[in-house]
Amino acid sequence: MARLKPILIFLVQSIVVGLAAAFIVVLVRPQLLPALQSGRAAISGQPASYADAVDISAPAVANVYTRRLVATSDASGGSGRFQINTSLGSAVVIDSEGYLVTNFHVVADATEIRLQMADGRIANPEVVGVDSETDLALLKVDLGPLPAIPLGRSDQLRIGDVVLAIGNPYGLSKTVTQGIVSATGRGLLGLLTFENFIQTDAAINEGNSGGALINSRGELVGINTAVLAQDAGTEGIGFAIPVDLVRGVVDEIKKHGRVIRGWVGLIPDELSRAESAALGLDPNVGILLGSIVPEGPAAVAGLQRGDVILGIDGESIRSRQQALLLVARLNPGEQVEIDGWRDGERFRAILVVAERPKLATTN
Repeated sequence: MARLKPILIFLVQSIVVGLAAAFIVVLVRPQLLPALQSGRAAISGQPASYADAVDISAPAVANVYTRRLVATSDASGGSGRFQINTSLGSAVVIDSEGYLVTNFHVVADATEIRLQMADGRIANPEVVGVDSETDLALLKVDLGPLPAIPLGRSDQLRIGDVVLAIGNPYGLSKTVTQGIVSATGRGLLGLLTFENFIQTDAAINEGNSGGALINSRGELVGINTAVLAQDAGTEGIGFAIPVDLVRGVVDEIKKHGRVIRGWVGLIPDELSRAESAALGLDPNVGILLGSIVPEGPAAVAGLQRGDVILGIDGESIRSRQQALLLVARLNPGEQVEIDGWRDGERFRAILVVAERPKLATTN
């Protein structure tokens, strides 16, 4: 033990001297601190830079330029002349065959659409199909093999994950902004029929619409779509369509030229906790049928105004938006079981799903 004592003293002295030396170095050369922090980030597995992710994904992001004829009013308020308006947007190559995804509002009513690829090539794309209810459009160009962005999984995103937005804001091509996932599953914003947005604080500006939201591995997790109305007190609230939804829409457009969705003719309202308590129901489950479309699938199955829908196809229903998304995923012609509550008793009904009418306002 006596022999170990000098060794222990030596080790303690060495540690103290080392810490003192490190303190003096940082005090004299503070510019070295970021390098030390980068080293810690690398050791912890977090990237010190997202340049690799951008190198993987940015070649697949194209600039979109559109022209539209817009009617102008004369001095009396009547119909006047037409003028040509131009606008900017972005699009993302999703496979090497030349398919690109963008927002529907980027190309809607355009008389001319021009794409500029990341490598400088220019093309006028074909509009393969659009889906206004999710604000998505599928384009096709014939330029030979193109660099496709790898597709990620938006259902695996967590609040706090780092994301990057890549696009063409204000004509500044290949612009990258960084943020985090602020929320997932955002709905009821009144922007689209089918809302399931990723919320992010990565800057999304005019021209970013239709561009890529990527994760730290360079995988596409969303299509940048909108920002909350800007005012003096609002910033850093942007929304992207999750890539899992994009996959489904693209597959439908490729197969059918449009998106085929289920529809049962329900006009639901949210059920308040007080109303649930008064009915003796679980306050976290159920929506109220505000109205039924005459001769629609729900009416044919015997559902009535005032019924409470507790479940659809075995899944508990907690909100209007959930019911809307669930019904839309059903196939026309498919039978579905409705679990409901009427006059103090549970009931079940079987209805046959129809195809959702264009721009329907009901489930």
